[in-house]
Amino acid sequence: MILPDYFAFYGIPQSFHPDTEVVRKQYYAHSRNFHPDRVQQSDEKALAESLSMSAMNNEAYKILNDPDRLMGYILRLHGVVEEEEAYKLPPAFLMEMMELNEAIGNADMDPSLKSAAVQEYENAMNSWKHAVAPRMLAFDQGDRSPELLAALKDFYYRKKYLLRIRERILA
Repeated sequence: MILPDYFAFYGIPQSFHPDTEVVRKQYYAHSRNFHPDRVQQSDEKALAESLSMSAMNNEAYKILNDPDRLMGYILRLHGVVEEEEAYKLPPAFLMEMMELNEAIGNADMDPSLKSAAVQEYENAMNSWKHAVAPRMLAFDQGDRSPELLAALKDFYYRKKYLLRIRERILA
C-alpha cells in the first residue's frame, strides 16, 4: 500500500517536529477547501473526491500532531517499517524491560511499590527520549541515510514496547 505524503499535502518538510501552527493552519484551509458541503450540488465523482480529500486531511492532522503515530508514519513512508512487522529488539533492551516488568508485577501485588515502578518506567522513557533526540534532529536536518533510518526503526519499536508497559502501569 502506498502511503499518502501528508507533509507534501500540507506543503511542509518531513520532520519529527513539524510546526504545529503551520499544520493547524493547513488543516483548516484544507477543511474549508475539501468540505463535502462545497460540492453538494456537484456530481457523485466530485462528492466522492471531496469526501476522500476531507478524510485524508483529517488523518494527516491526527498523525502530524501525535509524535508516536508520526514516528511510525515517517518510517513507513520511507519503507523502513512494515505493518505487522515482527521486529526483534536487542537482548540487552529486553533484559531491561524484563526488570521493569518485574517491578510492575511486584507493584501489582504490593501497591506500596507502585511509585517506584512508575519512577523506573519514567527513567526508561527519559532515557529513550535522550537517546533518540539527536537522531530525530539529524533526520529533521535532512539525513535520510539507511543507517539513521535503521536506528530510528529500533527506537520506534523500543518506544512501542515502553508504551505497552505504560498501559500496564495505568491499568
